[in-house]
Amino acid sequence: MAERDLLLVFSDPKPGLEDVYNDWYDRTHLAEIVATPGVVSGRRYELAPVEAPGVAGPAHRHLAVYELDRDPEEIMAEFVGRTVSGEIGNHEALDMSTISVAIWRARGPRLESS
Repeated sequence: MAERDLLLVFSDPKPGLEDVYNDWYDRTHLAEIVATPGVVSGRRYELAPVEAPGVAGPAHRHLAVYELDRDPEEIMAEFVGRTVSGEIGNHEALDMSTISVAIWRARGPRLESS
C-alpha cells in the first residue's frame, strides 16, 4: 500500500471560547472534513503539557490530522467548493488569524522499534 499524504491543521480558539471551539470541532467540523472525498480519516490532538528543555514549544495547542488517499490538489479544490456551498463551515470560536494548514508527504523509510 502506498503511503498516504497527511493534511495537518494547526489551530486555536479565540480567547475564552475553548469549550465552544472544542464542541464545534468534535461534533461538527471533524465529520465535515472526513466526509470530503479523498479524506480517509481524521483525528484531533491537543498539546500535552510537557516541555523539552532548550527547545521552543509549538505556536498552536490544537492539531487535526487527516489521512488523504487522492491528489491533494483535488482535495483542496473540493474543500473550497464545500466551503463556498456551506457544506464545510467555520465557527466564530476558531481563531482564523493563527490557523496553519499544510499537506505533508512521507519521505524516507518508516522505522519502527523492535
